[in-house]
Amino acid sequence: MSHRFITGNRLKDGVVVWLSKTDQWVESSAHAQTYNQNDSEAFLETLKHRDDTSIVDIRAVEVEKYSNNSVLIERREQLRAEGPSVRPDLSPEAGGNRWAVPPFPLPPSTTSLSPFVGMYHYDESDRQFLYDRAEVFRDQIARRLSGELTEDEFKPLRLMNGLYLQLHGYMFRVALPYGVLSAAQMRQLAYIARYYDRGYGHFTTRQNIQFNWIRLEDAADILTILAAADLHATQTSGNCVRNVTTDHFAGAAKEEIIDPRLYAEIMRQWSTDHPEFTYLPRKFKIAITGSPQDRAAVRVHDIGLLAHRNEKGEPGFQVYAGGGLGRTPIIGTKVREWLPVKDLLRYVESILRVYNSLGRRDNIYKARIKILIREMKPEHFIALIEKEFESLPADYNILDPEIVQEVERRFGKPPFLTLSEKSFVLDKYIFENKDFSYWVSSNTHQHYMPGYISAVISLKPIGGISGDVSSNEMDAIADIADQYSFGEIRVSHEQNIVLPHVRKDDLFALWNKLVEAGLATSNVGLITDIIACPGMDYCSLATARSIPIAQKISKHFENLKKQQNIGLLDLNISGCINACAHHHVANIGLLGVDRNGEEVYQITLGGSGAEQASIGNILGPAVAADKVTHAVDAIVQAYLDNRLEDELFIDTYRRTGAKIFREAVYGTC
Repeated sequence: MSHRFITGNRLKDGVVVWLSKTDQWVESSAHAQTYNQNDSEAFLETLKHRDDTSIVDIRAVEVEKYSNNSVLIERREQLRAEGPSVRPDLSPEAGGNRWAVPPFPLPPSTTSLSPFVGMYHYDESDRQFLYDRAEVFRDQIARRLSGELTEDEFKPLRLMNGLYLQLHGYMFRVALPYGVLSAAQMRQLAYIARYYDRGYGHFTTRQNIQFNWIRLEDAADILTILAAADLHATQTSGNCVRNVTTDHFAGAAKEEIIDPRLYAEIMRQWSTDHPEFTYLPRKFKIAITGSPQDRAAVRVHDIGLLAHRNEKGEPGFQVYAGGGLGRTPIIGTKVREWLPVKDLLRYVESILRVYNSLGRRDNIYKARIKILIREMKPEHFIALIEKEFESLPADYNILDPEIVQEVERRFGKPPFLTLSEKSFVLDKYIFENKDFSYWVSSNTHQHYMPGYISAVISLKPIGGISGDVSSNEMDAIADIADQYSFGEIRVSHEQNIVLPHVRKDDLFALWNKLVEAGLATSNVGLITDIIACPGMDYCSLATARSIPIAQKISKHFENLKKQQNIGLLDLNISGCINACAHHHVANIGLLGVDRNGEEVYQITLGGSGAEQASIGNILGPAVAADKVTHAVDAIVQAYLDNRLEDELFIDTYRRTGAKIFREAVYGTC
C-alpha cells in the first residue's frame, strides 16, 4: 500500500513544513505523520476547509514505510527536507538563527561616498516610482498574510515583484538593468544578503541577482532598501519584457561601435509598466550588444540586437527575432540586416505588436514568439513587422540624437587619465609572477582608452557554486571597484563580475586584493568557468541537480595548465528543460532529467551563442550522474587527440562531426 507525508510551505517565510502526529506543522520530516493513500486524501480535503491560511502549497508526497520510520522516495522531497546539501550551513539542522535578528544598522546607501560614474542617474521621480511600488506591495502582502487575499489571487502580484516560492522558501529576483552596478549598489545587495537572506546571493544568466531565503513579511522592506540604491525587482517575472541584457564590456570594449547601455536603458524605461506589453502571451527577453563580437548571445533571444555599420559607416543594428532556448531551442531569424539607431524603439514595438496580436495564449508551450515565427514562416512574419512599422506615424517613437545624448549625459563618464597604451609596470609583474600572468591572460579584456583594461572576477572557484557570492565577497568586490574601477561593476550573463575600467599600472595591486578575498580564480573562458543554474538544490521546476555536477567537473579539471592546454571551451549545465544555464548553446551542454527517480544527464555538443550561433546536438543516451565527469573527460580527450594546431573545441567538432566524441563517451560509460 502507498504511504505518504503531508507537506507544505509556511506562508510568512516559505519554510518547508510537515504535518506531525500531533496535527501540528513542524520543520523536521522526522516528526511527520505517515498516512496511507486513502487517509492522506481525506485529510487533505479536511485541510481545505480549515480556516487557516498560514500554510501554502499543501500536498501529499510518497514515502517508503519501514518498521521504525518512513523515508521520502522522491529526491526533490529529500532535498526539501534536508536543505540544499551544496550548502550544509543552510540545512534545517545547521543550528543558529535562520535569519539575522534586528535591530539592523542603516543600509550602506545612507552613508555611501562611492563614485557614481557609469551608472544611469535616477531623478526623484524615478525613485518615488520605486518607493510607491514597494508600498503597494506592502499592502498586498498584509492582505495576503491576513487571509484577505488567497494564494491564487496573490501569486501574480508577488511574481510581478520578482518573488517566487521555490523548494525551500521564497526566492527574490532583483533586476540589475543591463548588468550594470555601482559599488554602492553592490554594498546594498550585500546588506540584503546579510540581514534579510542567509548570507548569499546568486548571479544569473539574465544579469539579475537572486536571493533564495527571503521571508514574505520582509519583501516590501527589501524593495524599499533596493529603491534607496536605485534598484528594483520590477518585471523580473511575468509575461512582460524582462531585464534587457547586454555585453558585459559595454562602454569599455575597444571594438565597440555603440554603447549598448544607452539603448538598453531607453528600452527599460519604455517597457516598464507599458500598458500594451505588460501582459504578453509569454515572457519576452531582449539582448543587445554594441560590438560586432556577440557577447550577449543575441541570436537566442526573443529580440536580439547586434550593432554594426552599414556601407556608409553609419552605426545601427542587425535585428533578430524568435530566438530562444528551453523546450524548443531555436536560433533567431534575422528580420532586418540594418536598422538605423533612430528607429530602434519603433521597430522593437512593431515586433511586439505583431507578437501580442498573434501569439498563442491557449498553450503555454506554444506561446513564445519563436513558435509563432516557426508556424507562420519567417518571411510572413517579417512582412507583418514591416507593415506595422510603416504604418506608424512618421514622428512616433523616433530616437532623436537629443534623447540619446540626454540619456548618455545621465550615465556620466569616468575621469580617465591620459596614459600610454604600454604599461611597463604591468609587463614587469607578468614576467615576474606566473600566477598573475595566468590570470591576466584569461581574465582581462582590451579597453578603448589607452592605459586601461577590463578585469573579470571569476565567480567559479574550483569546486564552488557558479554565480554564488557571499555578502562579505560582495563588500570586497565593492571596495576593490571603488579603489580601481571608478566604482563601476558589470555582471556578465556568464555569471562572472567585470571591473570595466582598470589602469594597467594598477592591475597587479588589484589582483593581490582579489587573492586576499579568495576571488582570483584564473579560469574565465576555460572548462572550469562553468555556467550552472541552481538546479534541484533550490528550484521548484528542476528535475535534476546542476551544482554538484559542476563541482565535480571543476575539481576534475583543476590543474590550470591542463585547462589552458584545452583552451577556450564553454560547458553549461541546466537542471531542467527550461535551460536557464543556456546548455543548448554551450560547446558541451549537460541537461539533467529525471528517469524513473534517477538523475541522468543528456549531453549536447557543438552549441555556440557567439556570431556563428548554433544549437548543440544530442550526443547519445543520457548518462548517470556518477558517470558525467568521466564522459566529459572522454569528450575533452577526444578533442585533444584530434584537434589541429590551435584549433578550438567548437571548430574541431564542426570539422570532425560527433562520431569521435560518441565513440569516446559510450566506450567509457
